[in-house]
Amino acid sequence: MKVILKADVERLGKVGEVVTVAPGYARNYLMPRRLAFEATEQNLAGVELEKRRYAKAQARAAKEAGVLAAKLEALSLTIRQSAGESDRLFGTVTTMDVAAALEKEGVTIDRRQITIEEPIKTLGIYTIPVKLHPEVSASLKVWVVKE
Repeated sequence: MKVILKADVERLGKVGEVVTVAPGYARNYLMPRRLAFEATEQNLAGVELEKRRYAKAQARAAKEAGVLAAKLEALSLTIRQSAGESDRLFGTVTTMDVAAALEKEGVTIDRRQITIEEPIKTLGIYTIPVKLHPEVSASLKVWVVKE
């Protein structure tokens, strides 16, 4: 079955692409979630308009993400955690902790945009990547200090 994607679907395609999928996948997953619609003659004619709208929205979102990235690059967070004698934390610093610290600074970011590769289990200074947009990411400096 041929469908036109209304949103980016991982491992399938991007907005406006016409892709061939199994009929059950289209009826039971893509269409109910409004990720795609059937590729009829009439729908194919409206795809170009949707592509232009999507490109404008993506450009606007990338510009806003660039402004936020500049703000994050200039920001330095301090997270206080209780630690033992050898500077090991009683627990870890998570993305939720970083998001809460950003919230206190007046910056609202979804915790899923924050990427911590290795768990932070010791005191120190860390650089944490934040993916704001598919094309824009920022580095956030986080100081983990003893409480």
